[in-house]
Amino acid sequence: MKVLLINGSARKKGNTFIALNEIAKTLEAQGIETEIVQIGTKPVRGCIACNQCKMQQLNRCIFGDDICNEVAGKLAASDALIVGSPTYYGQPNGTLLSLIQRMFYSNPMGAQNKPAAAVAVCRRGGSTAVFQTLNMPFQMMNMPVVTSQYWNVVYGREEGDAMLDAEGLQTMRTLANNMAWLLKKIHASGNPDYPVREDWQPTHFIR
Repeated sequence: MKVLLINGSARKKGNTFIALNEIAKTLEAQGIETEIVQIGTKPVRGCIACNQCKMQQLNRCIFGDDICNEVAGKLAASDALIVGSPTYYGQPNGTLLSLIQRMFYSNPMGAQNKPAAAVAVCRRGGSTAVFQTLNMPFQMMNMPVVTSQYWNVVYGREEGDAMLDAEGLQTMRTLANNMAWLLKKIHASGNPDYPVREDWQPTHFIR
């Protein structure tokens, strides 16, 4: 089993990485492989709703000039997803949101049924809004949301400050242990018995 972790911070070894790395170390101790992907500082396109991924049945975004399809491929090959972001004006990193949207829209089957969790890092406030925003796409993709002992928030402003947030790091370890437990339950038989779902029937109110 493998968990993909996406670091939505432009700072490669900042506080968001510290939080995700605490999760990764705990998962590895449980025998679960991990990979932390750094979102980096290069631009990530927003979805333009061209629908080419659907019309051409590509299972990828038609734009291949950023990291979207590469990371989507990593997600398709993984069993679970954890995303982490710093707090910018009470919101997650917009680049991370664009990446998640395009990955999920262009290849929904690469995400469906996979346990997921979000982590927010902040100096002082706004983290709960980030946490809520990052969790919303998971619920649209039929991804079980993994919980912890508290909201998945770690505090720290300067690089390395997160190491001083003892409760925050404990929350990350609890999240990792809960993720490991759920993955082992899902894959215990070797053939997960996922629920059969109805076809989506959207309702539009403009006639």
